[in-house]
Order: sequence, then structure tokens, then C-alpha cells
Amino acid sequence: MSAATVKGWCPGALRPMLSGDGLVVRVRPFGGRLEAPQITGLAELAGQHGNGLIDVTSRANLQIRGVSEEGHRPLIDGLARLALLDPDPATEARRNILVTPFWRAGDATQSLAAELEEALEDNALALPTKFGFAIDDGTSRVLAGDSADIRIERDRTGHLLVRADGAKLGRSVARGEAVSTALALASWFLVSGGATGGRGRMAAHIASGAALPQSLRGETEPAPVMAASRPGHYPQGAMVGVAFGQMLHTTLHQFAGCGHALRMTPWRMVLSEGKREMPNAPGLITEPFDPALRVIACSGAPRCREAHADTRALAAALAPRIAADTRLHVSGCGKGCAHSGTAAVTLVATRAGFDLVRDGSIRDEPVLRGLNGADIVSDPSILVGGN
Repeated sequence: MSAATVKGWCPGALRPMLSGDGLVVRVRPFGGRLEAPQITGLAELAGQHGNGLIDVTSRANLQIRGVSEEGHRPLIDGLARLALLDPDPATEARRNILVTPFWRAGDATQSLAAELEEALEDNALALPTKFGFAIDDGTSRVLAGDSADIRIERDRTGHLLVRADGAKLGRSVARGEAVSTALALASWFLVSGGATGGRGRMAAHIASGAALPQSLRGETEPAPVMAASRPGHYPQGAMVGVAFGQMLHTTLHQFAGCGHALRMTPWRMVLSEGKREMPNAPGLITEPFDPALRVIACSGAPRCREAHADTRALAAALAPRIAADTRLHVSGCGKGCAHSGTAAVTLVATRAGFDLVRDGSIRDEPVLRGLNGADIVSDPSILVGGN
């Protein structure tokens, strides 16, 4: 694998990260939702102070790319005017919250998100910057496969529970106890040694043998998992994919044209609230079985300084040439920023070519090394062991 520099933290707005195309400024929508004026404002800011490219991340955030050092301050001022800024970098780093996009007006989802956001601002827990929460409180769970360390969910009868990631069962709670129980779990994680050197995840901590205290241990099974979401129409609006997680700022601007809000997802898709027609813009995926949905790719070279290859060009070439039931992850280096989990096929770019991992992740041993991208495109059977 390549000797990529693993920074151990994610960019924010107040603490951006330098990449190959300038500063990457991550915007974390409150409640996982953007109002139409905020969408318009973000698109304009990305065009004025960035290079016009916007990432949709697996953390349900947006990233404005290509921001210069001198452009960062006016960008921050613009985000503040749009009410999209935290009071300080520490609060911003703690506010990692995934919110189910399938909530309905009047249910508990948005109030739980707001309460958790406020509690994380008031509580100075020194959590690792990749540590996160999920509010997945529908009748079926949609975020079970996404990165979160503490989950607010429902059981099969519709009652709330709080569950540590990695634990099969959760603790039943009343509505007023959900956020305080989630924070108590976070405190236990820290006190029990779950974080070392600013890093650590709940599932790994529990897998290592850490035992939850009786006061936080649960005996309640969470609701079933819903089938993976795809582009199309839902009662809440139109779900739209973003090819390889990146769009032009002009494309984002189009979402605000009819006054529709956007609900963010960790699937590199957005839900246009209340919209009954699928949008038509470059880079958007509107068909449920579009080949581009089979592939996950990071920004790649030259946009990322760590990347050894143009991952998106290879991803676009391979997408229509792999089986419909195959998930391919193309990573520009050994960090795996776009996808930390497993995939049927993982390609990791190195200085010597691509390493190939089957049924694993960027952390697993490759079965082949030093592959040439053009050779893979000409004979994609190599990905699944055809050669």
C-alpha cells in the first residue's frame, strides 16, 4: 500500500484541509437539511471563493473545493450569514451527526437533532474527530451501514432506544432521555479508554472487550434495516444521486430553483424535499440502477495531494463494465477517505500502479499489485479473478 499521510481528522469550515486543488472547506448542515436560500448561498460561495466543485461526502456533508487562503475568510463570513457555521472549531469537530432523510413533519427526528446539536455545543467532550452520532428513528433503520458510534433508533414497537455501535442491543429510553443517554455513552467511551491519541471508534472499543456499564447496557433489539435507498421518488421527495460524490456549483444552484429544501444523506445522494420531478443537470444520477452507483471513488489526482491516480476517470470507465451486483471502491491512496468499509473489489492507487483487494477494504492484503489502469479497463474480468 502507499505510505499516505493519515491525518486522523476531517476538514471543517473553521479548520479546512489543504488538498491538491486548494483548501477543502466542509459544511455540516444543521439537522442534515439545507433551506433553499442556503442552497443558493452555498452555490454562490463555491463559485466565488472555490473552484466551483462541491463534494457530497459519506458523512452527509458538503465540501467546497479549491478555496484559496485569501478566499477562506470571506467564505467563512458568507457561511455565517447563511447560519451554517459553528461558534468554534472544537464544537464543529464534535458535531458529527447523521440524520435519516425519511423523517416526516411532526415526528421526533428534527427535534432530536437540534437537541443533540445544542448538547454537543454545551458539552466539551474531547471526542475523536471521526466519532459520530446517528439519528435513525424511523420504523426501519436506513443508517445501519453508515459510520456512527452512537445511534438513536427505535425498536420494533416504535419506542426509542440508544445503542452503542458494535452492540447488538440498545437501551430503551423515553423521548426526554435519548440525548442525555447518548452523551453518557460518549463519556463512558472516553473514560473507559476508547480514545487514544485523538483517535478511536466505539465498535472497535467494544470488540476489544470493553464492557458497557449496567446503567447503559440495553436489552432491546432495534427495528429492521430498510433496503438500500436508490434514486427515485419517495413520499418525502426526489432522491438524486451525485456521480462519484462531486457536482458543479451550478448544479447545486439548480436544486434551489423551485424553492425545495435538501436533505443530506451519507450515500452521496440528496433528497430534494417535496419535489415530484427528477432534476436534469450534469453529474446527477436519476435512474435507480445507473452504473455509476456501483462505484465509490475519492477525489483522486490532481485534486488530492496524496492521490497517485485520477480515480474518477477510472471509476467512470469501469462503472458500465462491471456486474450490476458488484461494488467497486477506487481509492487514490491508502487512506480510503471515500469509503472505509469493505467492497467486493477495492483498487488502491500506489506509485507502482493499482493494488487489488477482493472482498475487503484498503486495510486488507492485496491479491494483485502494480496493475495498470488501462489494462484493467481493457479487461475488467481481472477484478473478479478472471485472469
